[in-house]
This record gives sequence, C-alpha cells and structure tokens, in this order.
Amino acid sequence: MSASIRNRRLVRAAAVSAVAALSVTLASCSGDTGSGGDAGGEELTVLLITSHEGASERLAERYEEETGVTINPVIVPYDEIGNTLALDQQSGANEIDVAAPWYVSIGDLAADGAIQDLTDWIEGTPEIDEDDFIPSIYDPYTLVDDRRYGLPFDGDTQVLFYNEEILERNGFAEPPATWDEYVEQSRVITENESADGVYGNVIFGQKSPLILGASFANRLAGFGGEFLDEDGEPVIDSPEAVAAAQSLADSIASAYPTPAETAFGEGNSAWYAGNAAFIENWTDLGVGSQTNPDSTVADKWGVTLLPVGGDNTEQRASLVAGFTWVIAANTDKTELAQDFIQWAASSEVNEELLVADPQTGIDPNRLSSLESDSYGEAYPELQEVNRATLTGALAWPTGENATQAAEALTDELAKLIAGDVTAQEALDAVQAEWEQLLG
Repeated sequence: MSASIRNRRLVRAAAVSAVAALSVTLASCSGDTGSGGDAGGEELTVLLITSHEGASERLAERYEEETGVTINPVIVPYDEIGNTLALDQQSGANEIDVAAPWYVSIGDLAADGAIQDLTDWIEGTPEIDEDDFIPSIYDPYTLVDDRRYGLPFDGDTQVLFYNEEILERNGFAEPPATWDEYVEQSRVITENESADGVYGNVIFGQKSPLILGASFANRLAGFGGEFLDEDGEPVIDSPEAVAAAQSLADSIASAYPTPAETAFGEGNSAWYAGNAAFIENWTDLGVGSQTNPDSTVADKWGVTLLPVGGDNTEQRASLVAGFTWVIAANTDKTELAQDFIQWAASSEVNEELLVADPQTGIDPNRLSSLESDSYGEAYPELQEVNRATLTGALAWPTGENATQAAEALTDELAKLIAGDVTAQEALDAVQAEWEQLLG
C-alpha cells in the first residue's frame, strides 16, 4: 500500500468521526418547533470550512432576515469537507442540505452520488445570470462531464503580497517580476534580517493540497505549465512543471520557520506581525491587512500578480482553493436549498462579502461584483489583481479521482521540500500515479 493511499484512508477515517460528531451536534441543537420565522420555522444545515466561518455567520443572519429560514452552519477543517459530505450521504445520516466544498472534489462527489445534478434547474432559472460568473471560474468550479453540480461561492485566486517597508530597507524598489527574482530577493532579506525575526517569504508548506499544493500551483502557472494537456492527459512531469517544483524547493531556505508546518493561519500571523517580505495568498488578505486587529502592516503593503518563470512571460491567475455551493443528494429540502444557493451566489451577496468588516475570506465570483464601485473604492489594488482571472487561469483537474490526484501530488511535494527527492523524481512519481487515476 502506497503512503499516499494510507494517508487518504486516514483522512477518510477522520471524516467518519466528523460525521458522527456532526450528528451529535445537530441532535443537540435541533428542536421540535424550528425557528418560527416567516417561512414556518424552516431550517437548512449548511456545511462549510473553518475559513468561511465568518462568512457563514453573516450569510445566516442575512438570509433569516430576508426569508425567516434558519441556517445552521456546520464548520469542519478545510481538508475534511468533501469526505464529511460524502459520508453523511452514503451513511444514511443525511444531516446536510447544502455544502461549499473545494471545487476539485466536485467530480468525486458527483461520482459518489453525494450531490445533485443542478443542470436543468440552472438552465431553467435565468435569474441566476450564468453569464455574470467569471468565465475562468464558472466551468472549473461547477462543470463535470458537461453537467453542472453547483454555483461558485469563493473565487479564491492567489496573488503575491509584499511588505513595502521591508523591501525598501533591503534596497528593492519593486517586487519580483519573475520567480528567480523572488528567490533572490527572499534570500537577501532573510540573510539581512532573520536575526531580527524577519524573513524573505512565507511558504505554505503544510502537507495539504490546499496549502502546499497551492504553493506549487502558483509556480506552475508562472512557468506556463499545466496539470493536464488539451486531451485531458496528465502532464505534471513537463519541463515547466519540474522548473516550478524546483523554484518552490529553492524558496524554502529563505522561508519563515517552519515551512513544512506552515498553513494560512501561521502564515497570516507572520505576515500581520510584519515578519515576512512576501506571502502568496488569497486576495482577501488585503482586507485583513487593513482591518484585522492583529495587523501591523496596514498601509504598508502592496500586491501584484504572481511572478513568471522560464520562457513564459504571461502572468496568469492560479485557482488554488475555490469553493462551490452544492446541494446534498438526499436532502428533502431541495427547493429551499436551491433558493439559498441562488441567493448566496448572487452578485449582491458576493459584493457584500468582499468588503465586509470583519473580513469574510471571500474573493470575487462574478464580473459585476468584481467591477463594483464598493469593491473598487475600498480595495482598488485587490480589484486590479483579481482582474487577472478575466484572461484565463490555471485550474486543477476536477473529474473523478481528482481529489486523490491532488493528494498524491502533495505527498511528493512534501518529500521535495524535505529534501528527500529531486523535483524530477517527485513529479515522475506523480505522473505515474496520475496516469492511473486520471489517464
């Protein structure tokens, strides 16, 4: 049994425990009379990740105000939401009505019979306004084998943030335009300031597709690589991909300690404390940089598109961790769930979440919210970099077995940043496994 398969079974076991805890939690908070709102005490149980807890509170409050329906958010770790939803449906517990899983898991959830095919409903509901969804997001986040299984929730494009004061102290007038420049600027800053607790970069290196996988995907986009070719065949061992992996490995020496244990919680804390010059992050970090009470970097940061590398000169967005509203296969509240996700994926709601204080962790999913006056007035720099999604973006595979493929990639990347394998060895191993899973 491969290590990656063992790890996936451990995650699945953790999700079984999460489903059990979910049932206990819902049993303890449910009552005979419901909410007693305008919709006759109707309720929806909505599964989200920890990063969306703030958004869930705002959504629950607003939706109940407008409809009288009570939203019961259930929050789980980001790497457990897909398995939690699948097991809830397959076990017969059927506690969940709506969820917002990572878009990469949509194909597996559809294959497992855990989510509803929403194609006919979407096509028959012009009020959804499909044309307003950012095109490079809409299909990857919702489409599997020409059928739609959800509506986009959180756009989640990563960009490069930089601390202007740290760059100036170290003689850099501009942030890096290439990944080679990024490595060199990081090296200089760490060499000059690590004794004072300041480092060149934060690398999200924790072994999770949404964390370490994102760090690699950012470089894959920059070097002009792809996960799959035009025929849907894996090309994860291409020269561009190997160069991207090597660039990631080259960044580790200058990173805030300890990269292999750094996820966005640890990374954001280092950034807010002013202890890092660079951090690749979702665009809402700019909101937090200005509004988070722990932030010391308000008005001291800048943001730019991801660097390029190798022969590639075109900057491209990387869709590393987007999330999609889906409806559980076995819910008996389909119409109510449809109403909720249509509302929650609307331009009005997305615009509100983009500029909310405290921050909600949500990025643009629609053209109209991206170009809204409120977003542009509050965060013009973020609006500008988010426009990168309008000209194409690198999306992960989303078909059946895509979740396993992402985990297999992350397993090998963890070996790479630990110094146990070379970039070529890591991606050769991934290519072989992907050909079995996705080929």
